[in-house]
Amino acid sequence: MSEEHSHESSKPAPEPLALVQRFVNSLDPDPYDEELETPEALRQWLAERGLMSAEESVSEGDLRRAIDVREGLRALLLANNGEELDNAAVERLDRAASRAGVRLSFTLGEPELVPDAVGVDGAIAQLMAIVATARSDGSWQRLKACRRDDCEWAFYDRSKNQSGRWCSMDSCGNVEKARSYRKRHKASA
Repeated sequence: MSEEHSHESSKPAPEPLALVQRFVNSLDPDPYDEELETPEALRQWLAERGLMSAEESVSEGDLRRAIDVREGLRALLLANNGEELDNAAVERLDRAASRAGVRLSFTLGEPELVPDAVGVDGAIAQLMAIVATARSDGSWQRLKACRRDDCEWAFYDRSKNQSGRWCSMDSCGNVEKARSYRKRHKASA
């Protein structure tokens, strides 16, 4: 990741929601840094995080679905931060997630959402189960994407009133406040 976004560690989500945050942040738009450029890169990323076996094969179609999931999640995180929902991105997320079966398991005596698929679909299912659980426990609304257009970095809002808007006040917050200031003063001149 770029040095500018080394601040991710300062606003991490609680586990396991942090895994969804890291997945969304596998793309840093400014400067452009894509961790999931190839099917092999996706396989490695998912395997390193225990979401699938390193021996599983990953196709171009799997990569496209994973990107659709990531960008659909980013759209939802922007909506968590007050931005308009990108319905097209969420529709692609829905299509990609529909192949990723999730079921309820009682193996440990407590109900738990678990993947009902393997490979990339199983990895997507695990991410969707984390999102569903976070929605239930109230932590989902705190996971947001930075409102700065050329950032959109996922961060966890720990403020009491959930008013965080930027991934970092030192970078994006200051840039946006300065931009807003210039805009107001230009309009009044």
